[in-house]
Amino acid sequence: MSFQLPKLPYAYDALEPHIDALTMEIHHSKHHNGYTTNLNNAIAGTDLESKDILDILENMDMNNAAVRNNGGGFYNHDLFWKVMSPNGGGAPSGSLAAAIDDAYGSYDAFKEAFSKAAATRFGSGWAWLCVHKGGKVEVCSSANQDNPLMPGIGCGGVPILGLDVWEHAYYLNYQNRRPDYIKAFFNVINWEEVSKRYEENK
Repeated sequence: MSFQLPKLPYAYDALEPHIDALTMEIHHSKHHNGYTTNLNNAIAGTDLESKDILDILENMDMNNAAVRNNGGGFYNHDLFWKVMSPNGGGAPSGSLAAAIDDAYGSYDAFKEAFSKAAATRFGSGWAWLCVHKGGKVEVCSSANQDNPLMPGIGCGGVPILGLDVWEHAYYLNYQNRRPDYIKAFFNVINWEEVSKRYEENK
């Protein structure tokens, strides 16, 4: 199986002013494309060639840096694009909203926890909202291109929302102001997609 760079579900400029078009274009066509190409090269001629990305991540040999970094990079960005939308923002509803309230007390308290996870992740990495079997949700973060599907990473569970806090995700527009970028992200979250992923994995 050869992995393909997924097409974005919107134009590069669709998330402006929150995420600028040039950042989106470089992030998708260069960074995500690079992870995709390097993942294919890393698994070529191995038994991983026949596996899907979830199987690869969940059974990751954490000492295999090429597959770990590029497999994570491929999956994480695929999720990232899909949980954003030009019509995003607002707040979750339904059973996801109830799970967030149950775990954090309120949507605002969840926003604070998620923002803190993103802001305090030292260096490069991701902030996540994950769902555990049974429907409990939890916020955590991970370094580099790791994610909670990998053995021993983050809070476990299945990521249903992810925020890229690598500098390449925001530096052109926000420079060193990561908190401003995190705040802007809440204006583009596609809660319909996040809720769908919650229902599929709870």
